[in-house]
Amino acid sequence: MKNKKSINIFKRAAFVILSAVMLSSFVPLLCAGAADVTINVYNWGEYIDQNLLTQFEEENPGIKVNYTTFDSNESMYSKIISGAANYDIVVPSDYMISKMINEDLLAELDFDNIPNYKYIGDVYKNLAFDPDNKYSVPYFWGTTVIMYNSKYVSEDDVKDKSVNLLWNEKYSGKILMFDNPRDAFGIALKKLGYSMNSSNPSEWDEAAEELKRQKPLVQAYVMDAIFDKMESEEAYIAPYYAGDALTISDENPDIKFYIPVDGSNMFFDSMCILKSSEHKTEAEKFINFMCDPQVSAVNSEEVGYATANTEALNYLDPELTENKLIYPESDFLKNYTEVFKNLPAPIQAVESQLWTNLKIESSTDGGETASGAGWIQIFCVVSLVLIVLFVILRGISNQRKKKLWRKPADGKKEVYRQL
Repeated sequence: MKNKKSINIFKRAAFVILSAVMLSSFVPLLCAGAADVTINVYNWGEYIDQNLLTQFEEENPGIKVNYTTFDSNESMYSKIISGAANYDIVVPSDYMISKMINEDLLAELDFDNIPNYKYIGDVYKNLAFDPDNKYSVPYFWGTTVIMYNSKYVSEDDVKDKSVNLLWNEKYSGKILMFDNPRDAFGIALKKLGYSMNSSNPSEWDEAAEELKRQKPLVQAYVMDAIFDKMESEEAYIAPYYAGDALTISDENPDIKFYIPVDGSNMFFDSMCILKSSEHKTEAEKFINFMCDPQVSAVNSEEVGYATANTEALNYLDPELTENKLIYPESDFLKNYTEVFKNLPAPIQAVESQLWTNLKIESSTDGGETASGAGWIQIFCVVSLVLIVLFVILRGISNQRKKKLWRKPADGKKEVYRQL
């Protein structure tokens, strides 16, 4: 009996030891899984060489990149403040960076984790939207240009290199326009000879009238959809950003573009980390990777935008760096471009209301608005309301018609209507 008890004790001890050994063999695997971190990067569409994301993950085991895109500063900002998604890195433009700093949405960067920041040119530092270089690292910069298809647009109509081409009635129905208020109003303000950063409400009213006058000529208000529309020749004329214009012209050599002499926006897109980020150190590693001169050069070559990384210029094809539409001379930039500023709150309210009015109003000729998206939304809402009303009314009708049956003593059925 004693021997049997000893055997049972031995079996139990062996089981415990074996279980401990097996558990210990899984601990490294569990720890390795727990160590994996995913950083969420939110950037403009068509704005990175996707192969670089894979390269970063390979060079930084344990860090994964979840990469998603937006098509305007406004849509990016709206999604962030809505709390609909958690991002670590965002790539806003100048005026939006200033706005996000003022609203305490961005984290101060630890530049000890971003040593490659030294390769960013001094001319791209201490800019007005981040004067102390605390919150942002330059990604790309560029200007707004006017694109046109030389197969269909007369050279006589573009020889003055003006924004007036966007108002040329000869090309009605073949003109595209920015689907965001800052760029659209910026063009209209420059057309009138005003600053893109005007704080005069009456000048914004005038710009709104210009956009209303243009609206019957506009095929659609677009952002990323511009690639398909211009490359396929569905549209002939459009304003957009220089780097994307270069990409589109590579796909369709008939597409030409110019920087308007009326004045253009010079923009800076920079990498920032949200204050809500749970992986700030890993996010800074990603920013440092993107600032590596060779990585920056590969990225610039792919997307066609001007890099702020002066060391990267040594690795780029001279055909790109010598293109004056991508890298304009400093005197030209000084005389013909303007950087967006974060507008005062009252002017932001004016801009928002005027833009809303423009998008929902019918064209001046009584036809449909050029952007069908607004009408689709209205149709869906009206349809939903009608469906709900139909269901309610049908329910009331069925309730009135409902019948109660009972069997009286003689076995015959009598019907009673419920009143």
